[in-house]
Amino acid sequence: MSSPGPAAESSTDPTPYDALLLVSFGGPEGPDDVVPFLENVTRGRGIPRERLEQVGEHYYLFGGKSPINDQNRAFLEDLRADLAEAGVDIPVYWGNRNWDPYLTDTLAQMAADGVRRAACFMTSAYSSWSSCRQYRENLFAAVDALPEDSPAAPRLDKLRHYFNHPGFVEPVVDATLAALADLPDDVRDGAHLAFVTHSIPTQMNDASGPPEQGGGAYVRQHLDVAAVVAERVREETGREHPHELVYCSRSGAPHVPWLEPDVNDHLTALAEQDVPAVVMVPVGFVSDHMEVIYDLDTEAMTTAEELGLPARRAGTAGTDPRFVRAVRDLLLERAAAERGEAVERPAVGTTGPMWDRCPVGCCANPRGAVPTLTGEREPIDQ
Repeated sequence: MSSPGPAAESSTDPTPYDALLLVSFGGPEGPDDVVPFLENVTRGRGIPRERLEQVGEHYYLFGGKSPINDQNRAFLEDLRADLAEAGVDIPVYWGNRNWDPYLTDTLAQMAADGVRRAACFMTSAYSSWSSCRQYRENLFAAVDALPEDSPAAPRLDKLRHYFNHPGFVEPVVDATLAALADLPDDVRDGAHLAFVTHSIPTQMNDASGPPEQGGGAYVRQHLDVAAVVAERVREETGREHPHELVYCSRSGAPHVPWLEPDVNDHLTALAEQDVPAVVMVPVGFVSDHMEVIYDLDTEAMTTAEELGLPARRAGTAGTDPRFVRAVRDLLLERAAAERGEAVERPAVGTTGPMWDRCPVGCCANPRGAVPTLTGEREPIDQ
């Protein structure tokens, strides 16, 4: 296990970076945005509008607005304040893959502002096509879409995966402890932990990570973090709570295998085993966006109530100051590495700190080769 402490900061110099770019998924801001947003998300997959309208019902339950954009605004405010307080003089921009502010518009603004090299922080912590490489494909497409007469786009570098960075994991530990403490006294000690993440097709998981590592990185990384959190909970409570990795938000054709078990099926199985209580830990998500407030807070909690299974949902890292600071640490770590300096790379668990540049062929696109940015140069890269 690498050191669980924060990275040693010998410098607050972000050079060679002159900007930080927050890259996120995006979400609708009102009812009229829902279907156009879903069309952006599913473009090229041939999904009928009727199906998109059905999926949109999840958003309409919350006024047609996803919480993700407001959460990003709050995160940006705290991140800018953290950087300023630490003396890190660098502007922070924000661009989304699927909704305003779109990446191309943000990159155009950065180019107009004279930004020449930017570090990118993605609001997605794990390895897979949908949670990493697709972001890198979107960055390429956003740069490629800039008008020919616009200033040159900045060079972009993606900060390393942070699923096992202590600044992400420690807030999850504390949120799990708080959720356990909120359970009734008579069921708390026997509660199980259900670590929840977004399901993906099994084929996508099999292709996640570098080809030479044999795939399966998406599941391995989640299992590693879940084991760390469960052990920390045992250390704090003096009790071992059985835990399992489960999934939510399955979509796509019924005949295509996706990662299982679904969180609702898992809750049913726990109730059948007379498990006294459960804490759902959304370890796959960095904030309380739609997959959390609908799939867990709405759907899974309803399932637990119908089963008579006491359940709580742990919070996400969100704007926890340790998570905000982790972004600063990752920025300064990468900046120092780019300057050729030795750096400490904090990581917990058994996986170890991740690479700065995604290897060739990492997290292959299931629909074929698509150009990317921010990784090791591939034959189709610019």
